[in-house]
Amino acid sequence: MSNSRKSAPRSFKPDSARVDSVHPAVNIEPRRGVKKPSLLILHYTGMASAAKAIDWLARPESKVSCHYVIDEAGCVTQMVPERLRAWHAGISYWRGETDINSRSIGIEIQNPGHEDGYPDFPARQMAAVIALSQDIVKRNRIGPEGVLAHSDVAPERKVDPGEKFNWALLARHGLGLWVRPSPLKADDAGLSIGATGEHVANAQRLLSQYGYNIQQTGIFDAAMAKVVRGFQLHFRPKRPNGHLDRSTMLTLSRLIAASSSDGTG
Repeated sequence: MSNSRKSAPRSFKPDSARVDSVHPAVNIEPRRGVKKPSLLILHYTGMASAAKAIDWLARPESKVSCHYVIDEAGCVTQMVPERLRAWHAGISYWRGETDINSRSIGIEIQNPGHEDGYPDFPARQMAAVIALSQDIVKRNRIGPEGVLAHSDVAPERKVDPGEKFNWALLARHGLGLWVRPSPLKADDAGLSIGATGEHVANAQRLLSQYGYNIQQTGIFDAAMAKVVRGFQLHFRPKRPNGHLDRSTMLTLSRLIAASSSDGTG
């Protein structure tokens, strides 16, 4: 940790023309085992303001950092050069990989989060997220399937950027794999903790196939509920309750088919 802090740049040239300012973080280090990222992870800050988030993300005692912060007005601050490993994903997993920080670029989007009102993401902010993300994925050759939520790679711990984040809009701009969610039915409570059987096993298999960290036991436990909720937050956001209803299962099946047809499955 001390070596990474000593190597922290006092300033650096932004990687993107979309950057408005640079505010270097100190919790950084070289990427491990890879030269370029293959994932783009989107977060919300969960703090009262972008200024407070940037201040915290720059402090060594925070033990966190990120590559970019985007405030509500769409202003972009870069904190870590893309060539370096930022500490944004924490304990995480995707498609067999556990060092997500080494394989990703992290964008923190200003929003106080679920514990403090969880407002909508403003249009100007979303426009900046799209513009910056398009630049990042183009330069780093990150495919649509590599644009993910923090809640995808760490569903047991995280729910950001959450159900209000407009993934469908991003997909229309070539960012993230997306299928139209299957309609919900009010009377479909779905399976929940304690359920067993073929439907549970099939869901576990498909969630694992897409990339989530889930054990294939055939038993619906608390860990599975968090993974299902993580999937819903991204791909079926109207009711992210962690229950395996028909809408969730149909949406998951269609996503797997789209992934396979896109050559990413």
